[in-house]
Amino acid sequence: MTFAIDLQGRRALVTGAGQGIGRTIAMTLADAGAAVAVNDVVPAHADAVTNEILAAGGQASPVPFDVTDFVQVTSAVDRCGAVDILVNNAGNAGTAGFGRMCDFVESDPDDWASYLAVNLYGVMHCTRAALPSMVQGGWGRVVTIISDAARYGDAKLAPYAAAKAGAAGFSRSVAREVGRHGITVNCVSLGTIETPTTARAPDAPEGEEAERTLLRPYVIRRRGRPDDVAGVVTYLVSPLASWITGQTYVVNGGYTFSL
Repeated sequence: MTFAIDLQGRRALVTGAGQGIGRTIAMTLADAGAAVAVNDVVPAHADAVTNEILAAGGQASPVPFDVTDFVQVTSAVDRCGAVDILVNNAGNAGTAGFGRMCDFVESDPDDWASYLAVNLYGVMHCTRAALPSMVQGGWGRVVTIISDAARYGDAKLAPYAAAKAGAAGFSRSVAREVGRHGITVNCVSLGTIETPTTARAPDAPEGEEAERTLLRPYVIRRRGRPDDVAGVVTYLVSPLASWITGQTYVVNGGYTFSL
């Protein structure tokens, strides 16, 4: 006897799906039967992942837009049709990458806006655009990728942590509003995940020692992988998770524990 999650007949929008975690989430949802709208701010990245999904026999279409631009978001969601599943994955500081890590007292206020624009307003924009069709259809799933930098609190990441914590609080409030419509809203909080953005240079002289220092707080001494995240997200957007809402699921290799 086998066990499978069936998302046949559902349409999913995954933001920031052109690489890394978003790519794997998009491919996993497609493998479960969902028709996936693949978003990325770089059209070529959205096209590439769409072609991967199609080549594997799944259903997908590219939907390039910038999550920080509400007009672009609403226009794109209107074009791709009713969305049943929204995964707010786009993060960091958008095309600017992660930026300089420093103590907050040394930070430049001009640098804060990019973190808030992507990680908080981007989540709000996409959720606002996707919710009406979910309410009308009486079913929906919203999952937002946040970070243990916000849930636990990591030094030198205060603006990023603030934006991710804001997205978590926003998700809890929306969960209370839309539960009566058959819509669940949850977050997945991540530790360090191996992606093209976070990958260390293999030939960096200080690489091995830096990696050991990075992983020392982790019970499972490796970086997370995108497929560690995709399985949890796929469960949360499935019918199996219909009685779970307003929660944060932690995927962090034991970096922190929570009750």
